[in-house]
Amino acid sequence: MLKVRHHFVGILPLDRYFSASMYEEAVCKLVEESRHDTFLLTGGSMMYLDAVCNGIDELPTVRDEIREEMKRRLADEGLDALDRELSQLDPQHWQNIDHNNPRRILHALEICHQTGKPYSSFLSHSKKERPFNILKIGLTRPREEMYERINLRVLKMMDDGLEEEARKVYPLRHHNSLNTVGYKELFDFFDGTTDLEEAVRRIQSNTRRYMRKQETWFKRDKTIKWFAPTEIKEIIKYIDISLELEKE
Repeated sequence: MLKVRHHFVGILPLDRYFSASMYEEAVCKLVEESRHDTFLLTGGSMMYLDAVCNGIDELPTVRDEIREEMKRRLADEGLDALDRELSQLDPQHWQNIDHNNPRRILHALEICHQTGKPYSSFLSHSKKERPFNILKIGLTRPREEMYERINLRVLKMMDDGLEEEARKVYPLRHHNSLNTVGYKELFDFFDGTTDLEEAVRRIQSNTRRYMRKQETWFKRDKTIKWFAPTEIKEIIKYIDISLELEKE
């Protein structure tokens, strides 16, 4: 980050609402107004990447009172109860949603309650035309190797102060921004519902699970060209050839 300017890193307080559609708008505005003609979009947040590359459907802005009510219900009733409610209000979307992701379930229910319509009725799944070309490159390793790297990385994060960081933000744990792997397992430890060793094991396990979900999502995209991280020359050659083809 000292050598290359990064955008949209550390730009929001933990209690600020942000969505994939807002990210799409911000990135497209940056591209349009920048004097540069090449951007590198990286990361594993699937919906955010898709929002920039393909566009995302316009959804109603959820009123604050509905958002707060759904947060309260999540705390009082639990995720399973809200998941069952979504299966009744929008069975179509319920079939495709991650049932372990409270943010996705809450947002779908917020739209259902605010509009009186199923969340899925607002999804057209139509791809937006972009005024720029997109070249997708995926990096992958053998699964067992990724498992090992994840396990070791979690241990390094703990050595580097993850527990202390989680304690600092613990008072804000009810915000969606902290309902993420790494924080929520340590919050359970702070609550006394598990010990530290088990919390670390769960961080490793849930990270591996998220990795598998990323694999499944990205493997559906046939426009991604896959490489091992060590194939640097091959990646550069692929980029050069693709750019030449675009000029023809």
